Amino acid sequence: MTAITTGATTSPDASIPPADAKTRVSQFMKALQDEICNALENLDGVSQFREDSWEREEGGGGRSRVLREGSVFEQAGVNFSEVWGKQLPPSILKQRPEAAGHGFYATGTSMVLHPRNPYVPTVHLNYRYFEAGPVWWFGGGADLTPYYPFAEDAAHFHRTLKQACDKHHPEYYPVFKRWCDEYFYLNHRQEMRGVGGIFFDYQDGRDPLYRGPHPEKAAAIYSAQLPSQQPRTWEQLFAFVSDCGRAFLPAYVPIVEKRRGMEYGDRERQFQLYRRGRYVEFNLVYDRGTIFGLQTNGRTESILMSLPPLVRWEYCYQPEPNTPEAQLYETFLKPQDWANWQPS
Repeated sequence: MTAITTGATTSPDASIPPADAKTRVSQFMKALQDEICNALENLDGVSQFREDSWEREEGGGGRSRVLREGSVFEQAGVNFSEVWGKQLPPSILKQRPEAAGHGFYATGTSMVLHPRNPYVPTVHLNYRYFEAGPVWWFGGGADLTPYYPFAEDAAHFHRTLKQACDKHHPEYYPVFKRWCDEYFYLNHRQEMRGVGGIFFDYQDGRDPLYRGPHPEKAAAIYSAQLPSQQPRTWEQLFAFVSDCGRAFLPAYVPIVEKRRGMEYGDRERQFQLYRRGRYVEFNLVYDRGTIFGLQTNGRTESILMSLPPLVRWEYCYQPEPNTPEAQLYETFLKPQDWANWQPS
């Protein structure tokens, strides 16, 4: 397993990234990809990742790793990218207009795992870093998308991410959990994609913690009520993102180990394929990473590796009452305090 280091290099001005910021973040993102891929191969036990290195004509490139037809994972994709160019795309400049007219640098690791067993949830991770002229920021998060409702799984996932957040700031989890609930929401379906996790963007150490487009929603309202915070340094944010990245395996692997052997039939498989359709809809309509990759002429196969290998849609589907499928809709796809869940 590859060790991940985040050795500190002190910046003369806490608001300015250290001179080696790009190198350090890039090394961390590649190491995180290595660590996750090694662990997933051990967990799967059958299939291994295929790696494709790619270059981007405008500048940069990456390495895409995909595992297919495994014992646990029907498809698992873990990407690293590091790109630069003359201008950020409109989707980002809308939120950070002060970056207009400047060249940019972006690096990150992203991952989507589609398990074979319907009782094992799909999971997503993305952590990223941007520089553009006078501005820099970190973004990312991780979220869980179960097909069948196991409250203890959702609670474990959230508690592990909360523990990583709480090491660095007592309000990170409360804000970023609410932000995640809002971000991974299919407005055209009026439902959440899953049970959430954490999501944050445009974190440059300044207030407020919520830096998104919806001041009228819960994350912004909660964030606005917080007392003024001490400015957070680049080093502090890098340490936070590093710990969140490391928290993924302890948050997810125990869930896989608990559910991978559960027996299922065609009913469960067909429901899984139907619910995967929501994943496709979100990633193609709303997902910021997909939009950024396509707008910056990234490698299409790598951008779309997040899509499941098999999926189905059904006209006007309604789950049967008093079934686990109905419980998913009625209970699980609602924002709730998973970190403090207790068995009844």
